[in-house]
Amino acid sequence: MVEHYFSSTPKSKVRLGLIRCQIRGQLFEFFTSAGVFSYKRIDSGTRLLIESMILPDTGSILDLGCGYGPVGVVAAKIKPNLEVWMTDVNERAVEMASRNANRNRVSNIRIIKGFLYEPVRRMFFDTILVNPPISAGSNTIESIIEGSMKHLKAGGSIQLVVKTNKGGRALSKLLEQYYKRFEIIGRKGGYRVLKANFDI
Repeated sequence: MVEHYFSSTPKSKVRLGLIRCQIRGQLFEFFTSAGVFSYKRIDSGTRLLIESMILPDTGSILDLGCGYGPVGVVAAKIKPNLEVWMTDVNERAVEMASRNANRNRVSNIRIIKGFLYEPVRRMFFDTILVNPPISAGSNTIESIIEGSMKHLKAGGSIQLVVKTNKGGRALSKLLEQYYKRFEIIGRKGGYRVLKANFDI
């Protein structure tokens, strides 16, 4: 049986790796492991999201489905006055993200294990960042978008990366359904970063 990176408890053997990279003008190192999404390299979609994400200087943001943590860690590093929350259902991902927060010397991060918004169900954010797990199915994707409206502050935004030929059109339609409109803030190699604002 194929093991998905969005499994709660990966059964695959822990095989640690280390990714060194330069993003947004700074050097980062990330521990990774088998059983976590894209553990051999930062995938193209995640990199585009990191390069394109628009962040406030202060307030709080959520890295939803953080994996081993590149999005949230970079956000915390380049915006040290931000409060960065990170969640993932995968316990190995949460462990790696915690290691990577320490590795990159960022302390303005809180990492919690749990499915989607469950660990932060009473919280509101200025920005929600997500590389959605398309292979988890349409119900999960819709839960991400619908749930974001219950966790964004007025004027906040959800920013997602999608691959146009792999669920991108369906996700765009969901954004239009819930948010009425969105803008494209990044585009490269068949990926797009979509940003929708929550206006009451």
